[in-house]
Amino acid sequence: MDLKKTCPDKLVDAETAMSKIKNGSRVFIGTGCGEPQHLIRTMVEDLNMQDIMVYQMLSWTFADYVDDPRFMKRFSLKLFFISASMRKAAFDGKIDYIPTYLSQIPRYFAKRRIGLDVALIQVSPPDKFGYCSLGVSVDITLAGMQSAKVVIAQVNPRMPRTLGDSVVHIDEIDYLVQYEEPLVEARPHFKNPNVADRIGFYVNQLVDDGATLQIGFGHLPNAILQHLSDKKDLGIHTQLITDAFIPLLEKKVITSRKKTLLPGRVVASLCMGSEQLYRFVDNNPMFYFRSSEFVNDPTVIARNDNLISISSALEVDLTGQVCTDSMGHLFYSGIGDQVDFLRGSAMSKGGFSVIALPSTAQNGNVSRIVPHLSEGAGVATTRGDVNFVVTEYGIAELSGKSIYQRVMELAQIAHPKFREELIDVAKSRHYIFADQLPPTQDDLIFLEGYKNQMTLKNGKTVEFRPLLPSDEFAYRNFFYSLQEKTIYFRFFYKMKLFSHEVVQKQWASVDYHKNMSMIGQVRIGGHQEIIAIGSYADEGKGSSSAEVAFVVREDFQGMGIASYLLSLMERIAKENNFTGFLASVLRENTAMLRVFKKRYPHAKTRVSGGDDVSVLMDFSDAVEYGRKVPGDKPGENDICVCPTT
Repeated sequence: MDLKKTCPDKLVDAETAMSKIKNGSRVFIGTGCGEPQHLIRTMVEDLNMQDIMVYQMLSWTFADYVDDPRFMKRFSLKLFFISASMRKAAFDGKIDYIPTYLSQIPRYFAKRRIGLDVALIQVSPPDKFGYCSLGVSVDITLAGMQSAKVVIAQVNPRMPRTLGDSVVHIDEIDYLVQYEEPLVEARPHFKNPNVADRIGFYVNQLVDDGATLQIGFGHLPNAILQHLSDKKDLGIHTQLITDAFIPLLEKKVITSRKKTLLPGRVVASLCMGSEQLYRFVDNNPMFYFRSSEFVNDPTVIARNDNLISISSALEVDLTGQVCTDSMGHLFYSGIGDQVDFLRGSAMSKGGFSVIALPSTAQNGNVSRIVPHLSEGAGVATTRGDVNFVVTEYGIAELSGKSIYQRVMELAQIAHPKFREELIDVAKSRHYIFADQLPPTQDDLIFLEGYKNQMTLKNGKTVEFRPLLPSDEFAYRNFFYSLQEKTIYFRFFYKMKLFSHEVVQKQWASVDYHKNMSMIGQVRIGGHQEIIAIGSYADEGKGSSSAEVAFVVREDFQGMGIASYLLSLMERIAKENNFTGFLASVLRENTAMLRVFKKRYPHAKTRVSGGDDVSVLMDFSDAVEYGRKVPGDKPGENDICVCPTT
């Protein structure tokens, strides 16, 4: 469309357009990489312009001016989110931060709670019907222009045409300024790739095929994306699209086919990245850009089944409170989209949220898992909103957990050198037992190699992993779920109580090398329950054998779990230089004896004067798990009813 012929009265140069802004005006400016740089520079350079109040979501160009006292006398900057380029200005008190949820900002404009006189936006050239596109910045930009009295648009042929709510007709624009220039480019780069790799490894474990993802603002959430390349049919409903999405889209990892809301479409609100990204979204029908009022509405988010929100934080305290927007009294970023998506994911069928953050800051000198948030830190995300917290040291599950459990979960994923201190502070505040042992100070990343899973004939999956201090309550519940006979077969007496002291005694001996405990978990009713435990312990006295014992909950017996767990424990024991197992078994516990004999056909038995039998097993005698051996009866299943120590 030729604008000179269609609307010559609207087509002006930037200086003329800026002259329409009166002193004292409230000016909205388009977001982030979609901001109209030429219009901003022209407005700032017009020295006649005074007492202008600017509202913007993410700001880049103003970073070139905030250190100029003359600029600061003429303009007041009010930002809904503080970008990295504006952070120093925020620390120096040169901008005014507006803490609010992204989903609510369009409403503030519409209801004139935040009144707007002028909107400066950037659009693509119009098509033959007169429709332009807001391109990479729909978010709150659409609401800003709809609520302003005067709309001035920079028409830039480099702005990609995106589909959705991005369409704006030239009749909705008062003045058009044709000016071509490159869009702002923003390429997030996480400073510590090793930490990002480890966090991505753990987040990968939480994301199932077919899930719909939201990726929050920040370098780390985007760095995590590359660790999801082994997934299938992921969907996207997110505020922000970056370059990190492109490889997953090109590899068909992201297809959005399984989405329950707008299947087949990548739903987003804005784009921030490189020129490659801007060309990728240009006229790409897979992308569906909507305003923040839609994309960030928790009730809309919840219409996506299996919605997983992945965002970051500055620090998390031991009770689960999260700070995202300030470092103490200094405003650092913003509330952004985190709370909207945390609450939307909580309402989503099968959905949940993940807060991912490095365990330390300031070159490892400061823990990000803290006894309490820093003085002045803002609590944007309450302790009741958080599901999972992930650092490079593991996953803490907080949803539905008590303060005691939260302390143990979070101390477990803190940097090893801060764990004991965190436990000591928690004790002083009576969050946990006075005799609580701290998590080991070792880096337990090697335990990931011990994780395994088996699929049962009924279709359920049993996930095996090492026992952790934070499992105390689940371990207790497991014990009390067992029948009296099951307990008797292991402890040789009718043990009635499984107290904190009993658990502490066991946990004190676990070092994951010479003494190991593995648990088997099954997902029941949306949460994991322990249904099996296996342990081995160093016999001592220079022996190369370890004493081994197991328990499987009654409703999961006869399914081969004990045999599988025995083979898994053997592999771990071999890695730690053991050559065999020793077990003490009651004579009447024929099921346990059969499990051992099936794995080790030449196991030696020794009968004492009491009711128990000692079984000596050499690893060199082991039969591969799942193989039939002489003596197997037709239809016989492996069972084990012997609890762990």
